[in-house]
Amino acid sequence: MTTTDKTVRAAVPGAVHSVHEFVFSVPDLEQAAHFYTSFGLDVRRENGEIGLYTAGHPQRWARVLQGEHKKLLWVTLGIDEADVSVFEQRFARHGVARIAAPAGAPDGFWICAPDGLPLRLLPSIKCSPSAKTVRVFAPEHSESGRAPRRSQAQPVRPTHLSHILLFTPDVAANIRFYTDMLGLRLSDQSGEIVAFLHSAHGSDHHLIAFAKSDHVGLHHSSWDVPSFDAVGAGSQQMAQAGYRDGWGIGRHVLGSNYFRYVRDPWGAYAEYSFDIDFIPPGAIWPAADYLPEDALYVWGPDLPEDFIQNYEPA
Repeated sequence: MTTTDKTVRAAVPGAVHSVHEFVFSVPDLEQAAHFYTSFGLDVRRENGEIGLYTAGHPQRWARVLQGEHKKLLWVTLGIDEADVSVFEQRFARHGVARIAAPAGAPDGFWICAPDGLPLRLLPSIKCSPSAKTVRVFAPEHSESGRAPRRSQAQPVRPTHLSHILLFTPDVAANIRFYTDMLGLRLSDQSGEIVAFLHSAHGSDHHLIAFAKSDHVGLHHSSWDVPSFDAVGAGSQQMAQAGYRDGWGIGRHVLGSNYFRYVRDPWGAYAEYSFDIDFIPPGAIWPAADYLPEDALYVWGPDLPEDFIQNYEPA
């Protein structure tokens, strides 16, 4: 951490800095391993579970547990060690109670979101990006062609977790809770259909987002790739592995990123994301409430009819 980072982060005490890890269950771990390995993640088998990593990054972004259904179990949010007492005092003032760790989860600082999702606050090193990630473009001029060679193409390997989008019965209540209690900031929203939140410590346009449903669930996890070519190549990579269903290629309005969503075997998605907006530490972002037609995309194929359907059990 630089001196500047310390100064900025000291000015926003009691604010989550990262989605440290999200945890969900699936009925078939081997199928999950095949899906995420094909996607380009570093899949590690750890004590009967699966850990999801990205190439060259030490962070474990997700854990996949054996379960009867695909189901979001809990989310761990990264905070600064010095902010533990700030959160404790804030929660005491507002009646936010500590809860016991869910079954199979480690002990720690646990609370419950308004929709019932267990949240763990973990003092940890910031793993969300603190600057705009490197973007790779073809050269403007070349004597031999600017496109990469197919014969030399390498597998697409995402660099880091950009964000997760969660289903919730009450988007407005979650906005209030995650901003007032957890220190996140609203980036943009579209009524009570969808909302996007970022970290005051610096993050992509959203590190967590919420979509309207009748119960909690994981809609998608989004993974940063360094080029538009990687979005297209990733889509092809997954199609060749047997995962052709999804949405995209397209471009979002909110966040501005180019995308390809690939449907997993249980109805949720993993997203290849390129060139998402970045909100620097301490920056004031002009959050707005957008029309529904601007909530999803500028261009791309028609939205699948069930794109916003929550297939997890209530």
